[in-house]
Amino acid sequence: MSNVVGVAQEDGSEQGLRGQGHHTSVVEQGRFCFVRCTCGWRGPARRARSLARTDGEGHRARA
Repeated sequence: MSNVVGVAQEDGSEQGLRGQGHHTSVVEQGRFCFVRCTCGWRGPARRARSLARTDGEGHRARA
């Protein structure tokens, strides 16, 4: 039962909106959520959306 419920939120960063660089979105899967990036990177499963967003911000900062 690992159906992806839907993409809940996008990062809304200016760079992501222009279609350049890394664009992340939070995906909810059951009780967990994770961040996925257009480059193929995926963050760890988290129960808190805020932690998932922090993972995505860290990924974009390192990229």
